[in-house]
Amino acid sequence: MKYCSKCGNQVNDDAVVCPNCGCAVEAPAVSNATPVGQLKTNRSLVKFILLSIITFGIYGLVVMSAVSTDINTIASRYDGKKTMHYCLVFFIFTGLTLGIVPLVWSHKLCERIGAELTRRGISYKIGAGTFWGWGFFGTLIFVGPFIYMHKLLTAMNLLAADYNTKG
Repeated sequence: MKYCSKCGNQVNDDAVVCPNCGCAVEAPAVSNATPVGQLKTNRSLVKFILLSIITFGIYGLVVMSAVSTDINTIASRYDGKKTMHYCLVFFIFTGLTLGIVPLVWSHKLCERIGAELTRRGISYKIGAGTFWGWGFFGTLIFVGPFIYMHKLLTAMNLLAADYNTKG
């Protein structure tokens, strides 16, 4: 099965033009895509919290950097997008924009992860609403950010496992 490089819509193998956006569809380079490398599938909330506390937050930066790199590895060839590396967001753009860029980055990240889960047929729901509901407004009930992080790490584990097997 082929995918449109512009909109990511699934098209028939014999299609020359995407029925969704009208863009020319290229033939897939390899019929059975293999993964570039094996992605980690052992992310967990407990490990994230404990190691972030022990390392004074450095482990959290490493995990979120890996999430931004992994989603680019998994989804870029299908959706044509690139998620900005988390270290750029955290160290440069957070201060320059008074915290606006991390909000937009998280919104787009969750949207992209949700779209890739749907494209791959994985029945796990995450999206921009997950970030805003649990990650942002969930701070009012204290446990919200933890629920958001659990959902994010679980979604990335599912995507990485699927990528490791199917490419």
